[in-house]
Amino acid sequence: MKQLNKKIVFFISDGTGITAETFAHSVLAQFEDEYVFTQIREPFINTEEKAIKVANKINELAKTDIPLAFSTLINVNIANHIKNSNCVFIDLLEPFVSLISNKLNVKPSIKQGLSHSNTHNKNYQNRIEAINFTLEHDDGQFIYALDNAQIILIGVSRSAKTPTSLYLAMQYGIKVANYPLTPEDFKACALPNALKPYKNKLFGLSIDPYRLSEIRNERLPNSEYASIINCKNEVKNAEFLMKINNIPFLNITNKSIEEVTSTLLDIFDIHN
Repeated sequence: MKQLNKKIVFFISDGTGITAETFAHSVLAQFEDEYVFTQIREPFINTEEKAIKVANKINELAKTDIPLAFSTLINVNIANHIKNSNCVFIDLLEPFVSLISNKLNVKPSIKQGLSHSNTHNKNYQNRIEAINFTLEHDDGQFIYALDNAQIILIGVSRSAKTPTSLYLAMQYGIKVANYPLTPEDFKACALPNALKPYKNKLFGLSIDPYRLSEIRNERLPNSEYASIINCKNEVKNAEFLMKINNIPFLNITNKSIEEVTSTLLDIFDIHN
């Protein structure tokens, strides 16, 4: 197996950092054949004092390797502390702000955290409601109010149901429930009773058994749960169950969460 190089990456923002992290993931995905990235999130860097602390952290880590720093800092004085540290500084806002400002001949409003500041904004409220719903309905722990779910993800344990659900909720304000398929469901060769009324909302996530075994071994090493034989059986049975119930599913092994999300938005015809 090829030995990958390691690289530290900072996501730095005067807000939550979600924008910087989301954009950076799309960029970094182009280099995953060569690098494994250690990610450090630095949200709410809205004073020079905070920026200096982050710059010091970067300089310390740079003694062994120069980090990448993706920034959505809008305040120039704050951003300069990071820019002048020992990093590869990638400003995700300034090129676009400058271009639009020049084309429209309008000066931008230099205000921190604008993308997340308006708590009365309808989209913001929708996201908060969706996140709360998704957390309540994670891993089949709450089976009520599924009428309100826009999407219900199903699949074996550790097939990326939770991160996909939360990404949809956080980025698009979509209420997503997720439900695990278990050996009991495979024995009965039937969907869980709680899901049967909602077949039109179901979508399956599948995964390569070898990758699933790797993920499970990180959680429970050398267990039956993580064994390749068990993983092969579970994936095979889950896909069979979805096929006989005409439930669409997607193998997520080599797909980013953004790709999976795009597929779901298209299939369920959701336009946010």
